[in-house]
Amino acid sequence: MRSTFLEKRLARLESKKKDLEARALASEDASEVRAINAQLAELNEDMLDIREELESLKEDEARMQPVKATENAPVNAQKVNGNVMGSFTNKKEERAENPLETMEYRQAFMAYVQKGTEIRGEVISTVETGAAIPLTIMNEVINTVRKRYGNLYNKVRKTNMKGGVEYPIGALKASFKWISEATVSPRQKLDKLSKISFGYHTAEIRIAQSFLSDILTLDAFESRIAEVIAIAYLEAMDYGIINGTGDGQMLGILNDPRVTNVVEMTAADINNWTAWRKKFFSKLPLGYRAGEFIFPLSTVESYLETMADANNNPVFAQATGLQVNDGDAINPNGRFFGREIALVEPEILPDFDTASAGDVIGIFWQPLEYAINENFGFTMRRYFDDETNEWVDKALVVVDGKVLNPEGYWLIKKKA
Repeated sequence: MRSTFLEKRLARLESKKKDLEARALASEDASEVRAINAQLAELNEDMLDIREELESLKEDEARMQPVKATENAPVNAQKVNGNVMGSFTNKKEERAENPLETMEYRQAFMAYVQKGTEIRGEVISTVETGAAIPLTIMNEVINTVRKRYGNLYNKVRKTNMKGGVEYPIGALKASFKWISEATVSPRQKLDKLSKISFGYHTAEIRIAQSFLSDILTLDAFESRIAEVIAIAYLEAMDYGIINGTGDGQMLGILNDPRVTNVVEMTAADINNWTAWRKKFFSKLPLGYRAGEFIFPLSTVESYLETMADANNNPVFAQATGLQVNDGDAINPNGRFFGREIALVEPEILPDFDTASAGDVIGIFWQPLEYAINENFGFTMRRYFDDETNEWVDKALVVVDGKVLNPEGYWLIKKKA
C-alpha cells in the first residue's frame, strides 16, 4: 500500500535526521555545521510533505470505509451491496501551516530571545543551532530593507546563487568584423571578467539583551527586532560595498585589484567645473558615462557647492546642475552633471579636507555592476558575555558581495 511505503520512507528520514543532528552537535567546523543545517532543512520539508500525504491517504480511506447499518447512520445513507454507505462532502485540501509562521513558534521565539527559553520541537531545536527567525519578522526585515536606509545597498544588484560556484557573466565586450565567403568572424573569448564566484561569508548582528527584555507585546517585539536587524544589516552592506576586505567578508570597491581606473584632483580642480570636464568626463568611455557618484556630504558642501566665477558669484547650479537633498537622513542624494549622487558618511569615504594625498574621496560607478549574494536565512543565537556580564542575542546571516565588471568604476583620489 502507498501508506506503508510512505511510513517506511518517513522512518528512514527520521533516522537520517538524528544522525545529522548528532554530527552537527559534535562538529567544531562552522562550514560543516552550515552544510548539515541545509540538509536538515531539506529533510524537514520532505518529512512534512510525507506526513501531509499520509494524512490525506487516511482521510481518503476513511471516506471509503462502509458504514454499518445502525441507528447512527447518516440520514441520507444508501445501501450498496448489502452495506450502508454514508454520504460525505468533499473537504477542501488544506496544506499544513509553515511551522515558522505559527503563533506558537513566534511566541516561543520571543521567549528564547528575551529569556533564553529553549525551543523544542520537530522543526527546530535551540540547543545546537539556535532559533530560525519567524517568517513574520523576516518579511518585515525584507520590507524595511526595500523601503528605507541602505543608500548604496538599494542601488546594487541582488542575487541568490549557490556559493563556491563560478557563474558566467557573459562577454562584456565584443568586436565587429566584416567577413567574406572565405573568412569567418573569430569567436569572442571570455576574459577574466566573465565569471564570478560568491563565498559563504557569515556575518552577525549583536543585540544587547536589555534592549528587548522589557518589550511586552508580540507585535511590538517583532516590529522592533525587525527594524534593528534591517538597519544594522544595511549599514554593514553600505560599508562593505566600499570597504569590504574580501577576507571572510564581501569585497569592496576600494579593495578590488581589478578596479584600476583613477583620476587625481587637487582642491582647485574639484572646485572648478571646467577641471571636471577636462580631467574626468573627457576620459569616460561613452558606454559608462551614465554612471553615478558617491561622495561624503562634507566634500559636496565644501567644494562642489562653492564653485564660483572670478567675481565670486556661485556657478555650481548652472555649470554642473548640482542639486543636493541632504535633509533626508534615510536616503540622502543629489545630482551632479546630470548623474545621481549617493551621499555617505565620512566613515565610508573620507571627506576631502581630512583625507591624505592618494586617498579616495569619491567614486564614479555603475551600481548594477556590483552584486550582493544573499538568502536572508537569518538565525538567532544567544550567549553570555563574561566581560559585560549580560546575555547577548545575535542574528546570523550568510552573504557575499563583489564587483561584476570593474571597467565602469573610477576612483577619484585627492592630489596634494
